[in-house]
Formats: sequence, structure tokens, C-alpha cells
Amino acid sequence: MYNWGVDTKKLQKNREDFIIWKLEQQINFGLKGERLDLKLLKKYWNKLKLDPKRKKVLFSWLWQGQSSPKNKKSY
Repeated sequence: MYNWGVDTKKLQKNREDFIIWKLEQQINFGLKGERLDLKLLKKYWNKLKLDPKRKKVLFSWLWQGQSSPKNKKSY
């Protein structure tokens, strides 16, 4: 993944912030051949700042036939 506007070394010092940032980047700007870690995606779902339409589609894919995350307004 390429990002020239963010100091990733500094961001990596806070593991949770880095994971959230990386997931947002992958979802919003493309995976570049990588795969999303579904466990991390589900874990940080309520903290992700994504395009509402994209988040709604992901929500339906992730929790199809399963219980949704704790937060009722998940997308």
C-alpha cells in the first residue's frame, strides 16, 4: 500500500490507530493485491470511517445471516 501523505512509522506506534487507518485505506482506495483481515474488520467495525454506501454493502456481506455488531446503528 502506498500513502505519501501520512507518516506511517509514527502511526505504527499506536497499533489500534494503525490497524484502523490501514483498513480504511484498503477499503476506500483499493487493496492493491492484499486481502482484508476479516477478524480485524469485524473487531474495529464501529470505529471505521467509511463511505456510508460502501459500509452498508460491507455490512450486508459480513453479517449476512449472522448477528450484527453490538451497536445497532452499525452502518
